[in-house]
Amino acid sequence: MTSETKLGKDGVTRCSWPGDDETYVRYHDLEWGFPKADDRELFEKVCLEGFQAGLSWITILRKREEFRNAFSNFDFALIASYGEKEVVRLLENEGIVRHEGKIRSVINNSQRAEELVEEMGSLSKYFWGFSHHSFERNHDPIPAKTPLSEEISKDLKERGWSWVGPTTIYSFMQATGIVNDHHLKCDIHNIVDTKQKLFKEGMKLI
Repeated sequence: MTSETKLGKDGVTRCSWPGDDETYVRYHDLEWGFPKADDRELFEKVCLEGFQAGLSWITILRKREEFRNAFSNFDFALIASYGEKEVVRLLENEGIVRHEGKIRSVINNSQRAEELVEEMGSLSKYFWGFSHHSFERNHDPIPAKTPLSEEISKDLKERGWSWVGPTTIYSFMQATGIVNDHHLKCDIHNIVDTKQKLFKEGMKLI
């Protein structure tokens, strides 16, 4: 992902990667990098990042509502009970990415998520517990993975999660605000930075 910026037609300077696509721009301005604490949202994001592997994020973003409908709005307590009947149904759903390995991964990870919540109290506590390791970079270029994403990936795999490689996990960290990878000259960077600091203070992470 490039770390350059672009002046939009609306006068907003933003990271260049959304281009002029309205859906992508809205995602960049209102979602990407904003801290997320809700377990359902975190589970959705890590699953969708897994589905993105080998594809572009805009492809997944455009299918997001279909994914939500197909996977019980990513309620992992419901998905954990999915069996072969649901796998067949999902493989026949043209609105999502019909990759059997990734579909089965969501079901597996839902069960692992329940175990993690039982141990840690919430997915939020688990993932945000790593945030104190994050640091400010010069954003040139944005890496595909970091030592921290490798650490989280390794830990999740040891817990039985799948499709959670270090590149997928770093994308997850960027999207959920665990790191702020909006370019320093992007107008959204300071907004996210402020929200991230307030969020961490509220969770007593700083």
